[in-house]
Amino acid sequence: MALSIRASTGPRQFSTRSGLGGGSVRLSSSSSAGSMGGGFGGGSLLSFGGGGASSGIGLGSTFGGGSSSGFGGGSTAGFGGLFGAGGEGNLLSGTEKETMQNLNDRLAAYLDKVHSLEEANTELERKIREWYEKNGPGAGGPAAGRDYSKYYPIIEELKNKIISATIDNARIVLQIDNARLAAEDFRLKFENEAVLRQGVEADINGLRRVLDELTLTRADLEMQIESLNEELAYLKKNHEEELQGFQSNATGQVSVEMDAAPGIDLTKLLNEMRAQYEVVAEQHRKEAEAWFNEKSGELKREISSNTEQLQSGKSEITDLRRTLQSLEIELQSQFAMKKSLEDTLAETEAGYCGQLSQMQLQIGNLETQLFQVRADMERQNAEYQQLLDIKARLEMEIETYRRLLDGEIGSFESASVASTKSVDSTPDPTKTRKIKTIVEEVVDGKVVSSQVREVEEKL
Repeated sequence: MALSIRASTGPRQFSTRSGLGGGSVRLSSSSSAGSMGGGFGGGSLLSFGGGGASSGIGLGSTFGGGSSSGFGGGSTAGFGGLFGAGGEGNLLSGTEKETMQNLNDRLAAYLDKVHSLEEANTELERKIREWYEKNGPGAGGPAAGRDYSKYYPIIEELKNKIISATIDNARIVLQIDNARLAAEDFRLKFENEAVLRQGVEADINGLRRVLDELTLTRADLEMQIESLNEELAYLKKNHEEELQGFQSNATGQVSVEMDAAPGIDLTKLLNEMRAQYEVVAEQHRKEAEAWFNEKSGELKREISSNTEQLQSGKSEITDLRRTLQSLEIELQSQFAMKKSLEDTLAETEAGYCGQLSQMQLQIGNLETQLFQVRADMERQNAEYQQLLDIKARLEMEIETYRRLLDGEIGSFESASVASTKSVDSTPDPTKTRKIKTIVEEVVDGKVVSSQVREVEEKL
């Protein structure tokens, strides 16, 4: 709290140009504390000379935190034209002593007012100090509950949690999309495997029908074998019976003597023939075995090559099936993506169509308003032109009445004055007045059209 009073008095002097010298008094007071402050400032000035004197005092206070109040007051008093040239002596009609007495009385009244304002200033300072002690920070008042600094860390933490939750949500959405795509791929694979399973089941059913046919054929063949075995047993039995009958019929002895030349040794001959046939048979067997080995080797090589070709064909078919499945999966995924993009495009088109319709409605409304504004402007312009015409006609009528009145007055004066002297009267030059009207049409701060009308009137 600081209070200072300064007073200064200058030398008194008298002059016909500059008035009486005076003094000045200034009172100022200010105070501040913490983040909330209040200030009171006042000033008073009393001066004589140069045509006047003035006095003023001002009070002001400011509080932080968004509240402010101010008090001010002032008074002025001036004395001008002291001892000035010409009519400057009207204010100082008495002597110098009376003038100084008058000035001293006014100064005393001014000082009394300064003291009263100083007391009001002190009272306001006391009230502000009491309010600050009652409602300021740390005082436990209502303003103490408005300190939100302790909530800033909580707000920052909640913001971080919201950001992390948003990131987690985006990650979960991405995982859901990936899982949806994976599920779609697995569904396509399942459908393909189901198709393959149906094909395999159809093949199995066909093989079962073939197996049933083969089983029936086997049963028929077994029945034929049984019948043939029975027939063979029957034939064997008949053959044995015939042999027994022949043996029973040939039980007698027959003695036959023949006179013949000594015979050939059949055993030796048979052995030689057997040896020859065995050599030929062995040779044929070796040839047949060599031919069989050669043919079987060729057949084995052909079978191995065919087996390799078959395995390569099977592997190629498997690869082609896998490629086909992957291409079908990719095709289905592309179809799904195409469908989603088409849905997104349709939604976007619908949104933009709605926005376009809204914009078109707004444009239509603005055009309607613009048309109405133009119609109002044209109507007002027509009314303005009518008013200008009426004004011009009224001015012409007024001018006519003025001329008539001037003519009547002139005739009256010429009749009342008895004089034989003739007076040449030259008419006043004709006066004209030009009225220039500029009408500008402004849309969105830009001048769209401008019209200039100029009306010339005779005065």
